[in-house]
Amino acid sequence: MYNYIVTAHKPSSVYDAVKGNFTAPTETNLILNKSTRIEIWTLTPEGLKKVIEAPIHGKISVIQIYKPKNRDTDLLFVATESFNFCVLSFDPTRRRIITEAYGDLHERVGRPAEKGQFGVIDPMCRMIGLHWYQGLFKVIPMETGVAVKRKLVVRSAAIVRKSPPEIGTLKEAFDLRLEELQIISMTFLYGFPSPVLAILYFDGQDNRHIKTYNINLLDRDWHEAGFKIDNVSKSVELIIAVPRGGLVYFEEEQIVYYDLHWSRRTLLLKRTTPVKTASFIEENATETKFLVGDNYGQLSLLVIPHSGEMDFELLGKVSFPKCIVYLDNGYVFIGSHFGDSQLIHLTPDYNSGSGYIKIVENYLNLAPISDLIVVDLDKQGQGQIITCSGGFEDGTLRIIRNGVGIAEQAVLEMHGIRGVWALRPSFDSLYDEILVITFINETRVLTMTEGEEMQEVESFACFAMDKMTLATGNMMQNMLVQVTEASVRYINQDESKLVTEWNPPDNSKITVASVNPSQVVIALGGGVIVYFEVKDGQLVETSKTKLDYDIACLTIHPLRETKTTLSNTSSVLAVGLWTDNSVRILSLPSLSLVTREHLGNETIPRSVLLVTLGKMHYLLVALGDGTLYNFVFHKSDSRLTDRKKFSLGTQPIALSTFMTNGSSYVFCASDRPTVIYANDKKLMYSNVNVKEVNFMCPFNSASFPNSLVITSEDGLKIGSIDEIQKLHIKTLRLNEMPRRIAYQESSHTFGILTMGIIGLGLEPQHHLRLMDDKTFGILDSFTFDVYEMVESITSLKFSSAEDAPEYYAIGTGYAPPDEEHPRKGRILIFCVENKTEKFDRGLRCVAIETVNGTVPSLLGFNDMLLASINSTVALFSFTPPNDSTSQGALTKLTTHSGYTLALYLATRGDFIVVGDMIKSFSLLIYKHDEKKFEEIAKDYNSNWLTAVETIDDEEFIGGDASGHVITVRTNNDAPDEEDRARLEEEGGIHFGDMVNKFKHGSLAMHLPEGEPPAIPMLVFGSLSGAIGVVASLTEEKFKYLQKLEDCIRRTTPTIGNLRQKDWRRCEMDRRTFEYKNFIDGDLIESFIDCTRKQQNAIAAEMGASVEELGKFVDELTRIH
Repeated sequence: MYNYIVTAHKPSSVYDAVKGNFTAPTETNLILNKSTRIEIWTLTPEGLKKVIEAPIHGKISVIQIYKPKNRDTDLLFVATESFNFCVLSFDPTRRRIITEAYGDLHERVGRPAEKGQFGVIDPMCRMIGLHWYQGLFKVIPMETGVAVKRKLVVRSAAIVRKSPPEIGTLKEAFDLRLEELQIISMTFLYGFPSPVLAILYFDGQDNRHIKTYNINLLDRDWHEAGFKIDNVSKSVELIIAVPRGGLVYFEEEQIVYYDLHWSRRTLLLKRTTPVKTASFIEENATETKFLVGDNYGQLSLLVIPHSGEMDFELLGKVSFPKCIVYLDNGYVFIGSHFGDSQLIHLTPDYNSGSGYIKIVENYLNLAPISDLIVVDLDKQGQGQIITCSGGFEDGTLRIIRNGVGIAEQAVLEMHGIRGVWALRPSFDSLYDEILVITFINETRVLTMTEGEEMQEVESFACFAMDKMTLATGNMMQNMLVQVTEASVRYINQDESKLVTEWNPPDNSKITVASVNPSQVVIALGGGVIVYFEVKDGQLVETSKTKLDYDIACLTIHPLRETKTTLSNTSSVLAVGLWTDNSVRILSLPSLSLVTREHLGNETIPRSVLLVTLGKMHYLLVALGDGTLYNFVFHKSDSRLTDRKKFSLGTQPIALSTFMTNGSSYVFCASDRPTVIYANDKKLMYSNVNVKEVNFMCPFNSASFPNSLVITSEDGLKIGSIDEIQKLHIKTLRLNEMPRRIAYQESSHTFGILTMGIIGLGLEPQHHLRLMDDKTFGILDSFTFDVYEMVESITSLKFSSAEDAPEYYAIGTGYAPPDEEHPRKGRILIFCVENKTEKFDRGLRCVAIETVNGTVPSLLGFNDMLLASINSTVALFSFTPPNDSTSQGALTKLTTHSGYTLALYLATRGDFIVVGDMIKSFSLLIYKHDEKKFEEIAKDYNSNWLTAVETIDDEEFIGGDASGHVITVRTNNDAPDEEDRARLEEEGGIHFGDMVNKFKHGSLAMHLPEGEPPAIPMLVFGSLSGAIGVVASLTEEKFKYLQKLEDCIRRTTPTIGNLRQKDWRRCEMDRRTFEYKNFIDGDLIESFIDCTRKQQNAIAAEMGASVEELGKFVDELTRIH
């Protein structure tokens, strides 16, 4: 089987962050490490603004900023867990990242450092230090431009340099032996003539020490620098260098500072403070300041005076910090793994609620995703993902769906609507108060009453109410225009007086029209176009022309001059024609032809729009079969370039614009309504989560601010629209950590297992929360025993009868501090019933079974309960309670043992897939007649699995702790019994992030008509907050996409010269192989971000047009 794996939501955890002048000497940049990509932001008066983000073919372990003496901007050093590194700079002209240097420091022999990789840079830019392997410290010297004398040993022919190397150039790396094997923290110190490294480490007895080394770059050697501290507190996790000299480290009960002369100062703390991270603020003539974040999410200010006692003050509460970066003028970035990252501002005045902290912005983070489910709560055929995200007090539920939602505010039943427009009571009014709704042979008008309700009126402002309106709008000088098939009516709005009426000659009829505040254009039969302008208070026919064919659609929608200013006049007219299926640009007022574009032998254009999105002008052309063309429109000479074609549905599309939050958007009304918007000079497409829309107009009234009016065959709705983005994510804050979640449709509830923090130094308390599926309010709770950890939950029936009750089953494990591994656990069965006065539904525990171990997985299985209990898989039947006061009972039917730790279960029919912590996959079958399990096959490789799921009866998928996604398949056709007992490794790819949960389902609401390029099967969530999709491919599509992968690899450069094939290669348990039977969807979809030159080259190699290839890739993006 062939699979397509792609990231629907990129990793959002911030693992590290640095500050520098990267994009320009005068710009303050924040640079984020988000696992597999780098984000560059700039601090502006309005907050942080993203400049660029760059994917990295590797998992980033180190980012550090430095500035050699000859540079006016900083360089960025990046290292990956695959032992590659690169040095990056920014090209301000082309607005892109440049690779200045790169290298591979992989050792054939060596044990990776257990505490992770460390990378530090000497503050005087003399060297980079890396600790990647136990017992080794890698030194990469830099060119300093300082002449040195040393004895030279000639080993080969002389190297002649025409000019000295540039300052900051990296030189040949070398290794230094490190006695200390378990490094916890390291930093270079300030103020020494040669680099001095301080390290925090622990020894074989788990005692912690600090030691310093003086590095001699000339002799490629080092020696102890003479400063050493033995047996520091075991709570010390971090040492930081002080720019004035010396270092500071943090114990839970005190802070210790050693100055440049190694004089010691201490500060006893008033509260327990396990420090996690720190950031330098400033150093002045009297003191040095740091911001300090701890494991409780508390942010504090540390002041180290040049003499005298230190001061440590609590500033307030922030997200649990992974890193802290002081930016400027009191602005601080908090990077978090367990909660949303934040931009905060430090205030001089204390606030009783927030201390000295004002939160300026929260940055969405789904990490870590510990569990997820896929549900269709709205019954629209579209899955929503609900994740258990975050940790500790920053725990949340995230409700994720593809596309844009419209919150319904008013509904009006009206059948047969053919168009809708909003009008203002005067041209300069802020609010819309009038809705014009047209039908096949009449026009109806709704106006806003004083009570802010909509009311239909019999007549309105000299409108022809007995005609179908083709176009209407407010015009300058408080005028209105109404175009019907019989006339153009120019109306004084203040006096409700008809000023001018223009009638077509020779009893011809107006077929289509477009209006703006100063212009009107209409089309008559036979290809005639008539253009009008407002002159001296009159609507005047200005010009006329006749085209070769009848007019299908036209637009004079003005282009935006600036981000905030919309012109009232258009200099061009766009026209779509019947017969030759072309679109033409005519100059105004002359109506002379300036551009012609043939659309091919397809359906005729039915809607056309000129619009400014972002900073670029576009021409959009919608056809009658749901196809959309977009072109970049060059206003200076009316050229059309960058032609692209997309399929948005199967029915005609009506294009219209609306604004929200100061930005323009295009609404595509059709059987698959879509919103188009600009993101970094690219057009993005988001599904709208309503089933069908025929027409749309924006409606901004006092009662319905920033709303849309949408019509369908059933009537009209007014609603507010969500924030426009591809994935819409709603956050539900829990103030505790959600660990597992299940959905029960019969009771319309979620069962959520949580871990609550009840006090510093106290044991966490675990709960079952019952939550309503509409309001997301807590209906009831159950609290577990002390030391009892919640591990698993499922909703199931114990009977196949349609009206059989559903139950929640919960698995737990006891973890008292004196036990290394849980030896006891429980399985608890709950029903949801109407039992409390406070809530309409509540929990009742109807059965408890004590078991010998923890219960990491539970599933319903053939009207029974399947459980993994430590190294055993067990099956239970259930005897329900007789009445509302009695208890039921679980009865163990059979077991299967032999696992290290059976962590994960997945079922399909009578088959059971077991995911072991070490022993990879096993496949069992339950034999009903014998009431026992039988192992059919197993994977004999050693994979440390983190999630498993079934694909079909013969293929299964799993994720491992190293970030691989692998598939295995049964070998039923093998002639040898031994081979049939083996699960064959079918496919594998290095995804680069640990997958914690696979689930059957899809985010996509619709798929293109005909054969889709890929069929979505599974979604998954990861440790770093990524949401991914796995889709199945035919062999034909797989081979085509393999070729496209090769073309993209050859054509597009990569950051740091990091190769995609190396990144995706599987390196597992003493075996390595190129990724197979998977397509890297992130690579494929990067085609959209390629330059036009690169797209042309790729398309030429593929034997396709850019348009065809772009359409194919766009259809792939629609599966997520």
